[in-house]
Amino acid sequence: MNRLKSGLATGGLLALALAISPAIPAGAAAGAGRDKAPAPESQSLKATEQSRAASSASALGLASGEKLTVKSVIADPNGATHVRYERTINGLRVIGGDFVSHKDSSGAVKSVTWNIRKSVTPSTMTPTVSKSEAHRAGLAASKANKETATPGELVVFQSAAGPKLAYEVITEGIKADQTPTKLHTIVDATTGKTLTSWDDVKEGTGNGIFVGSVTLATTAGTSYTMKDTHGNYTTDLNQATSGTGTTFTDADDVWGNGLQSNRQSAAVDAHYGAGKTYDYYNTQLGRAGIWNNGTGARSRVHYGQNYVNAFWDGTQMTYGDGANNAAPLVELDVAGHEMSHGVTENTAGLAYSGDAGGLNEATSDIFGTAVEWYANNPSDTPDYNIGEEINLNGNGTPLRYMDKPSKDGASKDCWSSSLGGLDPHYSSGPLNHWYYLASEGSGAKTINGVSYNSPTCNSSTVTGIGHTKVEKIWYRTLSTYLTSSSNYAAARTGVIKAAKDLYGAGSAECTAVDKAMAAISAPASTETCGGTTPPPTGGSLVNGGFESGQTGWTGTTGPITNNTGRPARTGSYKLWLGGNGTSGSESESQTFAVPSTATSPTLTYYIRIDTAETSTSSAYDTATVQINGVTKQSYSNLSTPKASYVQKTIDLTAYKGTNVTLKFADTEDSSLQTSFVIDDVSTNF
Repeated sequence: MNRLKSGLATGGLLALALAISPAIPAGAAAGAGRDKAPAPESQSLKATEQSRAASSASALGLASGEKLTVKSVIADPNGATHVRYERTINGLRVIGGDFVSHKDSSGAVKSVTWNIRKSVTPSTMTPTVSKSEAHRAGLAASKANKETATPGELVVFQSAAGPKLAYEVITEGIKADQTPTKLHTIVDATTGKTLTSWDDVKEGTGNGIFVGSVTLATTAGTSYTMKDTHGNYTTDLNQATSGTGTTFTDADDVWGNGLQSNRQSAAVDAHYGAGKTYDYYNTQLGRAGIWNNGTGARSRVHYGQNYVNAFWDGTQMTYGDGANNAAPLVELDVAGHEMSHGVTENTAGLAYSGDAGGLNEATSDIFGTAVEWYANNPSDTPDYNIGEEINLNGNGTPLRYMDKPSKDGASKDCWSSSLGGLDPHYSSGPLNHWYYLASEGSGAKTINGVSYNSPTCNSSTVTGIGHTKVEKIWYRTLSTYLTSSSNYAAARTGVIKAAKDLYGAGSAECTAVDKAMAAISAPASTETCGGTTPPPTGGSLVNGGFESGQTGWTGTTGPITNNTGRPARTGSYKLWLGGNGTSGSESESQTFAVPSTATSPTLTYYIRIDTAETSTSSAYDTATVQINGVTKQSYSNLSTPKASYVQKTIDLTAYKGTNVTLKFADTEDSSLQTSFVIDDVSTNF
C-alpha cells in the first residue's frame, strides 16, 4: 500500500460487516403468516428483484466478477420475502452457487442461507484439461445406448472441498431398460478427475390402474380433450420412447372402462394424478403448480414396450405399461412422487447425491403421500406406505415404509455420518421416518386400517401434530431454507425456522418437528424453538483501538497504521481505509461473541472522512456498514462528517447468543482520494 503522508491521500470503501450464521434472529419472524402458505410467485416481484441483482451482489459482498440471476421469490403474508439466486463468476455458471436472501417487509436482508459456503471463487480460472478430454469422460460415465454428449461447458463447481474450475458434460441416450437418461458429469478442469454426476430423469414404480370411477377435468370443443384449465394434459405415446405423443380426445367425455384393453383407462389414472397433484400444491401449500406460475404439465402414457417404470424428466411425467404391456404404472402416489421432483428442482434444487439426495427422494415420498391423503380416493386409501398397491415385490408388501423405513431391508431409520454414501432411495429413510413421527407420533397404532409401530432412534416418545401441518412445515423448509447441497443438519435447522415462521416461537408444532428430528438422530441445531441458542464460544472484541497493531484482526496488510497523515482519535494507531488515490480494496475482520444475557447490546465505532473529490452529486468512493453482508449504514465522498470523528452505533440485539464476525472493507476508484478512518471500536453488553 502506497499511502501519501502529505495531506490528501486517496479514497476507499468501508464495509463494516458482522457476518453471522444464516439463522433468523431470535423472534424476528415468529408466527409470521401463522399457518398460511406463501403466496404464488409474483413474476413482477421476481422482475423487480432481478433489477436489483447488481446492487444486491454488492451489498452482500460478493466478488466483483459475480452476477446474480433470480430463480424465485417467495412472498410471505407479512410482506417478508425470500429471494433465491443462482450465480455466475467471470461469465461462468456456478453449479452449486445458489443461495437464499431472507428480507423483511422493508426489504432489509435479515439473513442469508448459503449453499455450502459464500465464496465461489476457485483457486484458478485457467483450465489445464481440454474440452475433448472432458467430453470423453462424460461418455465414459454414461451407460446409455445411442448416446450423444455435449462438448463440455466450462463452469465453476461448488464442491464440499471448495469451489473448483470444471467442465459440465451432458450425455443423453436410452438405457437398456428403455429409460431415457440425461446425465450431467462434472470433470475437474485441472486434473481431469470426474467429481460427480447426476441424472435429470428421476425414476418411479407402479403396476396398474387404481383410481376407479372419478371425475376428470377436460376441455370441450368439437370433441373433448384430456386437458384441464391449468394446462395439465395427457398423451398417448403408442409404445414409442420419444416425442410428445397424441393428446387423448373423446366424443362424449366418458373416458376408458377401467381395463387395460381400453387405451384411455391408463390415461384416466395419469390425468387424475396430475390434476390432484396440482390441486394439492395449489390449495394446501399456495404453490401454483410445479413451476409456481399457474401452468400444468404433460403426462405421457403407453411408453415403450413392456416398460416397468415411470419417470419425471424435468418437464413431464411418463408411464410405462408394465410387464407384457398389461399393467400400466399409473398409481396416484407415483404421480405425486414424481411431479414433486419437479417442485424440488424449482425450489431448493437438491442434488441427487449425499444427504441432499436422500432429502430429495424423501421430499417426493412425503408429497406423494400428501397427495394420496388429499385425494382420499376410496380405491386407494391413504396411508404411510410407498407403492403399497403395485406389488412390485411379488408378495403384497410396499416398496417403502415411513413408520419404520428399515422394514424394506435397505432403508435406514436413523441419520448417521455414513448415510450420504447410500442410494437416495435408502438415504431417504430418516426423513420419511421424521415425517411419520412428526405427523402421527411414535409407538404402535392403527390408521385407516393399517398397523404401524414407529420406533425412535433416541428412545424418546414423540407426539404427532397431524400430517397437514408437517407438510406445510416441510414445504416452507424446502422452498425457503434449503439449498442444493443441504444436509440433514440443514434440514433440522430449516424445520425449526419454518415452524416458528408458521406457528410461532415456542409453539407445540415447532417442538414436535424438532423432537421428531432428534428422534431420527439428525445433527443438533443452534436454532431452537424458543428462538435462543446455546452460549457463544467466541471471546470479546479485542484491540478495538488498534494500538496493538494487527492483534485480533485479520485482513489486508497496511490499513492498521500509526501513519501521521491522518490523526487517530485516541492513541496513535487507527484503521485507515482508502487514501491511496488508486483503484483497490482493503479489509480487516474480527470474530467475537454477543452474550445471550446482554441487555441492549451495541457496537460503537468512530469514523472520520475527508476527500479530494470535488463532485457534489457523484459517489465515487463509497462506504457501507453491513451485518451479515447487509447494508445498515453507508458513506461516500459526499458524506458528512468531514475531517472530524463522529460516533456511530449498531444495535446487536438480534444477535444475542451468537458469535459474529465484524468486518471493515473498502473499495476505491482510480483517482482523487477519500479517507475513511476508523478508531475506538467497542462493544457494550
